[in-house]
Amino acid sequence: MNIDRININDKLALFSDHWNPRIIGELNGQHVKLVKFQGEFVWHKHDNEDEMFYVLKGTFRMHFRDKIVELSEKECIIVPKGVEHKPIADTEVSVMLFEPIGTVNTGDTKGELTQSKIEKL
Repeated sequence: MNIDRININDKLALFSDHWNPRIIGELNGQHVKLVKFQGEFVWHKHDNEDEMFYVLKGTFRMHFRDKIVELSEKECIIVPKGVEHKPIADTEVSVMLFEPIGTVNTGDTKGELTQSKIEKL
């Protein structure tokens, strides 16, 4: 059994690209991922998975079809399964994601931002 602490800043320093999540841990059927956002993502939904976005550094807006929620450092949002959403960040933001293993980052919208193989750090 390998039980070690995880230094979030060290893990974030290992990558600089956007919209490409990395797995840093696993618990109870969930992946814990780190991702950096900048710019505009795609409209999508996850039919079977809820997602939690926890802002580590920066700010972003989560767009829904009927409203926009602004998120800052140390805030989080849980997007229920089946709800269309689109994150947008004017400047780079670092986010921790909690989502079921196997969750595809672009949900039901496949395209150039879809990550089919998620790297483990």
